[in-house]
Amino acid sequence: MQDFLQHFINGVSLGSIYALIALGYTMVYGILQLINFAHSDVYMIGAFSAYYGAMLLGFQNRPGIAALVILLFFAMAGCALLGFTIERLAYRPLRKAPKLNILITAIGVSLLLQYSGQVIFGADPKVFPSVLQDSVITEFLGVQLKVLDVAVLLVTFVMMLALHYLIYHTKVGRAMRAVSTNMNVASMLGVNSDRIISFTFALGSALAGVGSVLVGMKYPKIEPLMGMMIGLKAFVAAVLGGIGNIPGAVLGGLLMGLSEEMVVGYLSSTYRDALAFGILILILIFRPAGLLGRGGVEKV
Repeated sequence: MQDFLQHFINGVSLGSIYALIALGYTMVYGILQLINFAHSDVYMIGAFSAYYGAMLLGFQNRPGIAALVILLFFAMAGCALLGFTIERLAYRPLRKAPKLNILITAIGVSLLLQYSGQVIFGADPKVFPSVLQDSVITEFLGVQLKVLDVAVLLVTFVMMLALHYLIYHTKVGRAMRAVSTNMNVASMLGVNSDRIISFTFALGSALAGVGSVLVGMKYPKIEPLMGMMIGLKAFVAAVLGGIGNIPGAVLGGLLMGLSEEMVVGYLSSTYRDALAFGILILILIFRPAGLLGRGGVEKV
């Protein structure tokens, strides 16, 4: 029971990170019916933005809450700007093109970011600065609750609340839901669809930036190809919950994190990456719309 509770805490912490990254996939798909495969590499840029921000301000020697907040700002700003630029330069000119063209472009942007990152940042891994001291807050029945796990959960919870408020209680959120429902009708009612789509890309990218800092805190090694596997797992989480469904992305991320942690704890760490693809295959076979998604007919 002790081991199970410890794995459960670790799984929820990991799943929260997957959920943040999965939200970027699901929000973009909800509006444009587009899988932004460059999203995982935007996440990588967020990690390096925070890393160089910490080097610039000397936070590698001054861990604390202030350092965490400022590094989150660096990562969110860098990712939001990159997401906005990608949408404006790569995806907007192809909005009326066949979906295959957009898919190939997304893969091309992803590869461009990966190998540009190797040229700019170097291919060697870098150690992410210690943002918070990972001490044990409390121990109950042999289960340790650590500072980093609590910080990950708190940051994720705050971001989820802020996102929920933005989408369901603001004018911009109503516009996002309108564009997601029917872009043409929303435009006829005065909604600037291009501006809302750009904002959605920037917002989803900013959430990936938050995830990159949280990953850097828990697993302090970053490199230009770090987004490949975690991006695939976050995409699987979005599909698991129902692509285009925001609560589904959160649920899928938590289930992915818990499943992965239980596999590592009770079977073997060898299978942790294979698990994501196994889940994806099962979902596509038995419930293609995801756990919270709704099935539909697409005209081609």
